[in-house]
Amino acid sequence: MKGHILILLANILFGVSMPVFKYLLTSDVPPEAITIMRAIFACMMFWFVSLFMPKEKVLPKDLRTLFFCALCGVGINQWLFVVGLKSSSPVDASIIATAVPICVLLLAAAVLKEPITAKKSFGVFLGVSGGVLLVFSSAHTSNGTASLWGDTLMLLNQLMYSVYLVLSKPLSRRYSSVTMMKWMFLFSALALAPFCLPHVQHVPIFHRETFDMTQLCALLYLLFGATFVAFMLIPMALKHIRPTTVSMYNYVQPIVASVITIAVGQDILSIQKLLSAALVFAGVYLVTKSKKKEEMKNLILHKT
Repeated sequence: MKGHILILLANILFGVSMPVFKYLLTSDVPPEAITIMRAIFACMMFWFVSLFMPKEKVLPKDLRTLFFCALCGVGINQWLFVVGLKSSSPVDASIIATAVPICVLLLAAAVLKEPITAKKSFGVFLGVSGGVLLVFSSAHTSNGTASLWGDTLMLLNQLMYSVYLVLSKPLSRRYSSVTMMKWMFLFSALALAPFCLPHVQHVPIFHRETFDMTQLCALLYLLFGATFVAFMLIPMALKHIRPTTVSMYNYVQPIVASVITIAVGQDILSIQKLLSAALVFAGVYLVTKSKKKEEMKNLILHKT
């Protein structure tokens, strides 16, 4: 239950960040500036928090894995997401996001030797169905212009995130979330700095004549809530639940975005949205209840 609560909170934070991202991008904030500011802010926060926690020595081989996880789950992942979202429509982005559990399911089977049970496969199918239904039922509220380039970047973003979830699972059992994140964001900040740091000077709120308090609050939410807190919750959740289950909660994000849209009067509650929510959580339930690798082994031994 702890793992489910943690990853649910993380995806709620990510879901709220979608309209916030879009607001900043339409306010002439460069996507590269958002990416590097998130990496640097989270890096400083995680290293500061680590000063008050028990010291953990990371093995050299694990540092190499953390570097790869940093590129897949933080650095390149965040850059692809922000740049892709600027030119991709919310509808396309949400549809592409539904591919994450499928990617994780296949990667977990290949890397972690997780069994692909009929119940798990059906759960993924229900989740995909719910996400697609939600997207199409809200299509009339989306006025963004989709582009092949943006859609391609969003697809690569989701693939990178899937790789990160699978590769970081073993590390999450050996190290705390703060230890993992402080190294991952450090590697990401160093990798992104040469390409993204020059764009920070073009952020409107850093200039007196274009300063806007709403933009500042939106940026602070992205830096603290949708980056520092959300990314700390993911490895904490991976300590308790499998990557496939974690990825299923990706479907919570479009639901949260729809709720926000309805709350501000840009959309109305419909039967399609209620049905999509039911399908999503039914899918999460089935994947959660599917047998783990150890349980499958015990079942086979019992039969023999």
